[in-house]
Amino acid sequence: MKNRPAYALGSVDNVLLLLHMLRDQGRLKVADVARELGIARSTAHRLLAMLVYRDFAVQDEQHTYLPGPFLTSTQAGAGGAVLRELRARVRPTMEALCARAAETVNLMIRVGTEVRFLDSVESSQILHVGDRRGTILPARRSSGGKVLLATLPHDQLRDLYPDLADHERATLARELDDVRARGYALNVDGTERGVSAIGSTLRNGRGTALAALSISAPSARFGPDRVGFFAAQLKAAVREAEQALIDFPDA
Repeated sequence: MKNRPAYALGSVDNVLLLLHMLRDQGRLKVADVARELGIARSTAHRLLAMLVYRDFAVQDEQHTYLPGPFLTSTQAGAGGAVLRELRARVRPTMEALCARAAETVNLMIRVGTEVRFLDSVESSQILHVGDRRGTILPARRSSGGKVLLATLPHDQLRDLYPDLADHERATLARELDDVRARGYALNVDGTERGVSAIGSTLRNGRGTALAALSISAPSARFGPDRVGFFAAQLKAAVREAEQALIDFPDA
């Protein structure tokens, strides 16, 4: 699993998380940052002021902070508003699922051949998978990436991975067929040794795949006897989240 550095600098970690928030949410207020990072409003204000000073953020007339010149990804602006809304609608389900499964829950989207983690709700267990916000993983290795790839037609998959060797393409096709049949995907030590996950797709009322929801756990707690439990909890959470996403716009 990803281990926190022995001499981690909390202020640096907060700045990096703040950059992820700016990129993924698009608009931030001091109160939002303080609540999200668990810091005082005065501390949140100082962090944001430094980001403005270094052109990572700008402030508008409503005292809202927006991505600055150094954060010019396509997710800023209108795209950031969509991701912020997606995250807000799914967050209550994520918190409930984390409480039931007692493991970390993640929300992710696919960007080409990768998945990007938009949000995490960490388990309270001492040994647990940490916050993955901002993490980028190969889609065909991660549970959330696999379920999102499984929604694509075969020709689009072929275009997405033009350089795969024949045996790799055949293996991926078989795995995605299994994902479609089961309704969920597994990642057992596929992206990080000692970490396993189960993921499922989130769709809006028109059936468009918007994102993926996953449960991540230490592999030691991810035996066959637990996969069925996680799958049932995830299925119930997907039903709940999709009720909140019925009218969500297509990506």
